[in-house]
Amino acid sequence: MDIKFAEDILKVRHSRSDVFPPKQKIYHFIEDLIDLLFPHYSGEYEYFVAKEVIGKLSLLKRDLKKLLLPQQENIPYSVEKVAAKFFRELPVIYKKLWLDAQAIYEGDPAAESIDEVISAYPGFLAIYTYRIAHEFYQCRVPIFPRMLTEYAHYRTGIDMHAGAKIGDSFFIDHGTGIVIGETTVIGDHVKLYQGVTLGALSVSKSLSKQKRHPTIEDRVVIYSNATILGGDTIIGHDSVIGGNVWLTESVEPYSTVYHKSEIRVRPLNKAKEPVNFVI
Repeated sequence: MDIKFAEDILKVRHSRSDVFPPKQKIYHFIEDLIDLLFPHYSGEYEYFVAKEVIGKLSLLKRDLKKLLLPQQENIPYSVEKVAAKFFRELPVIYKKLWLDAQAIYEGDPAAESIDEVISAYPGFLAIYTYRIAHEFYQCRVPIFPRMLTEYAHYRTGIDMHAGAKIGDSFFIDHGTGIVIGETTVIGDHVKLYQGVTLGALSVSKSLSKQKRHPTIEDRVVIYSNATILGGDTIIGHDSVIGGNVWLTESVEPYSTVYHKSEIRVRPLNKAKEPVNFVI
C-alpha cells in the first residue's frame, strides 16, 4: 500500500474529527426524541408521572449539547444557549406536529386514525424531522440540520431542506420523491403529492443566499410530479396545480393549472401492426 495515500487519509481524518458530529449519534437523538413525544414509535409506556418525562428531556438536552460541542467554534451562540432555545421551542413544535397529523388524517380517506398517521405515514416522519432540523437551522448551526433531514430522506425518500419555511397543518401524501428547496416558503394547509419539486432555476454559487425557490400560499394542492421553480414564482392561495405541470411563473389565487396531453385508445384487434413493446 502507498504510505503517502495512507498519510493523506490520516491528515483529513484528524482535521475533521472535531467538526462533524457522528451520524449514528445524531440518528439516535432524533429517534429518542420521537420515541418520547410519540409512543407510537417506541411501543413502550415506561413514563408514569411528569417528572419522569422531565428527566428524559434533561437527558436529551445533555445528549444534544454533546452532539453540538464539536461545532462550537462555527456556531454564533454557545452550545448551552442553542440547546436551551431548542427545548423552549419544543412545546410549540409538538403542537405543530399534532396539527400536521390531523391534516394528514382529515385529508386522506385511507387513514383510519391519527395514530395510524403518526405510526406509519412516511410524510409525518419527514415533517417531524424537518421541524426539528429547522430550529437548528434558525440558530445557524452548520451541518447538523442537514444531517437530520438526510436521515428523513434516507428513511422516506422525501428531501426537505431545513431552511424552508413551512406553515401549519402541512400534508404530504405518499411523498416519495418530493424535493423542497432551502428558500421555499409554504403557507398553512398545503398539500403535496409524490414527486413534487419545489426547486430553483439555475443560479450561480454567488447568489446562493438569495431566494431561489418558490412561495406556496395557503390552502394550495400540488399533485404528483409537478415541478415549480424560481424564487420569484408565487402560487396564489386556494390554487390547484395538476400532475406533471412545469411552472416557472406565478399563478393568481384560486387558479387551476393542469397539463393537457392527448391519449389515443384503439382496439387491439383493429391495429394495423402487432403491438410488441420490448422493455
